[in-house]
Amino acid sequence: MKPYVICLMASSVDGRTHHSRWRPKGAGSEWFERIHDELGGDAWLIGRVTGSEFAKGKPYPTTTNATFPRENWFARRDAKTSDIKAYGVVLDAHGKIGWGRSDIGGDPIVVVLTEGVSDAHLAGLRGEGVSYIFAGKSEIDLSLTLDILNRELGVKRLLLEGGGAANGAFLRAGLIDELNLILCPAVDGARGAPIVFDSTEAESEQRAPVIAMTLESTKPLGGGVLLLRYLLKNDPNAAGQ
Repeated sequence: MKPYVICLMASSVDGRTHHSRWRPKGAGSEWFERIHDELGGDAWLIGRVTGSEFAKGKPYPTTTNATFPRENWFARRDAKTSDIKAYGVVLDAHGKIGWGRSDIGGDPIVVVLTEGVSDAHLAGLRGEGVSYIFAGKSEIDLSLTLDILNRELGVKRLLLEGGGAANGAFLRAGLIDELNLILCPAVDGARGAPIVFDSTEAESEQRAPVIAMTLESTKPLGGGVLLLRYLLKNDPNAAGQ
């Protein structure tokens, strides 16, 4: 069963998401965590680049004498039955991140890998108590990722929180059910900043299978900040459906 996927992002009025580039500085950026908590997901998910910003460790050793089956491994499964609020899920297809921690803000980390990841990297994850799942041989299958999170960890409501490449991949796969956009009274106004939904050059001609967007609510948050809640309807024949 596919979890209900809510994309939550804060952006300037020109759609840019790197707060440090906004002018005026800090305009409305404090609202993200508040809305995150209010939405109450069983898990939240970010891409590798965003995930790297939370890492505290160095890359793991490149060799090990151990061998591991390419099977999902969980340091813990009790996030929903303990004082932990959610799982922190990070897409890291080729095992680039050395974590140096097992949680982010108290939320246990679950890394999404492909089967080509080395045994040495798996040893590093296990040694730090970082759970991992496999969702593809060489590329991550996002639909399979959601299925595993639901089946193995009971995730029914997932918050997709960037960066733009991860958001864009879910969008093009037809897997986003709802968009909560915190629109802040700020501008970036220059090239090169991250945006809410992005793609690689190879994916630039792929279009999202969104066939309708309904503005469910508009909520002023104060100081010129708006929370826009859209419900998305995806083509039922989309690859991820």
